[in-house]
Amino acid sequence: MRVKLTVAYDGTNYHGWQIQNNALSVEAVLVGALRELLGEEIELTGASRTDAGVHALGNVAVFDTNTRIPAEKIALAVNQRLPEDIRVMRSEEVPRSFHPRYCNSRKTYEYWITNAEIQQPVKRLYSHFVYIPLNVERMKETAQYFLGEHDFGAFCSAGSQVRSKVRSIYDLQIFQEGEDIRIQITGNGFLYNMVRIIAGTLIEIGMGRREPETVRQALRHADRDMAGPTAPARGLRLLQIEYEENRQEFGDDH
Repeated sequence: MRVKLTVAYDGTNYHGWQIQNNALSVEAVLVGALRELLGEEIELTGASRTDAGVHALGNVAVFDTNTRIPAEKIALAVNQRLPEDIRVMRSEEVPRSFHPRYCNSRKTYEYWITNAEIQQPVKRLYSHFVYIPLNVERMKETAQYFLGEHDFGAFCSAGSQVRSKVRSIYDLQIFQEGEDIRIQITGNGFLYNMVRIIAGTLIEIGMGRREPETVRQALRHADRDMAGPTAPARGLRLLQIEYEENRQEFGDDH
């Protein structure tokens, strides 16, 4: 059977999701726990290959297994073999045709900012500290430019291997509660570092270092030099992935 896992993790101590030769990854730890539990060679396929230091509340991965353990029981069983900073929130059987990267989906990420004179130590691993006061209304005004289908080449780091850099952003909202600012973005897929570059651009606009109109120009010309910097990984978290039935042309390159 094919089993779908919904996985949450604190990415602080990991070099991203994807298995690597010389660094600890979330995928490697999860695969090790599954192999120990099931007594099989397990290969995971993840939906989003989050970078080092990025957190997740709802990443998705699948694997095939011959186990007789009911799919819905695997989550509790494997969590007993995982460190406290990784948890499988749900496990369920899905059709063999289900693929977490090639099925139509809506992915939602959040980027957290602490905007204060002095950084709160307990927030240092989960938000990006900015001491310069941010104009959140100006950031909200700019956020509307990202909505819809665009070539996001200006908001993609070098090294992406995807064929097309056209993506659709369905929703982008900015919330503020005291010193906490949260950028929430939903789309059909994200390029390498795309959310972090959008966040870095919005932060510069909030600081008054660039004009909102520069986002239109960056999207029009697909020129990376016209967008803002890549914001640090610690502020980013993958909130959820919602799936539809049909396959899509491209997946997540994040």
